[in-house]
Amino acid sequence: MKITIITVCYNSAATLEKTILSVAGQSYKNIEYIVVDGNSKDTTKDIILKHEDKITKWISEPDKGLYDAMNKGITLATGDIVGILNSDDTFYSTTVIEEIAAFHIKNTIDASVGNIMQHKENGTTVRIYSSKYWSPEKLKIGFMPPHPSIFFKRRLFEELGFYKLDFIIGADYELITRFFLKEKISWKYSGITTTAMLVGGLSSSGRSSYNLITKEIQKALHMNAIDFSGLKIRMRFVWKTIGFLKK
Repeated sequence: MKITIITVCYNSAATLEKTILSVAGQSYKNIEYIVVDGNSKDTTKDIILKHEDKITKWISEPDKGLYDAMNKGITLATGDIVGILNSDDTFYSTTVIEEIAAFHIKNTIDASVGNIMQHKENGTTVRIYSSKYWSPEKLKIGFMPPHPSIFFKRRLFEELGFYKLDFIIGADYELITRFFLKEKISWKYSGITTTAMLVGGLSSSGRSSYNLITKEIQKALHMNAIDFSGLKIRMRFVWKTIGFLKK
């Protein structure tokens, strides 16, 4: 089973090398590694060239943002399974892809969902973000599994479509809603912690960001003809707090 890992980056010189080395250090060897750079202005391309022997395919050209770059990577992919590793993240361990491959070989599924570990810049663990109790129905109240923990069969993108570019930070939510809730793909919780993810990012900080993703969650659900309560989505921080306290 070939597994494609896609890293998209832009001016990622500070973090990209450790991401590339994390892929290169995996015990599983049938990995296709694709790096999509948005024509960085720093030394990102120098890092890519330094480690070109560890990368199957790479491109560097202007794009229309994060999701356009992801789509470019998926278009280049030839693996059976596709996963995303962000340019400031690493795999949680050297056996992650070996575990993912074994899980997909054992289970006849379209996708697996797992966990991620969030950490500070100094390496201190903030939390394990788990998908253990997630189900597609929870998309209706604003919850999705951690995007980097999901591994999809590549054919899903060909059959069901790619990330939509009319979202700012919610195209992953829309795609997950379309795949899991509208199209009802087969999936299973893997229990695998896939990714060590730096705290922060495009959709994880500030009131304005919260308001934006709230609007985009509702847009994603509406686009896919899913009934939902706008109030429950706006109040999702309450359900998140309750869930934390129960644990």
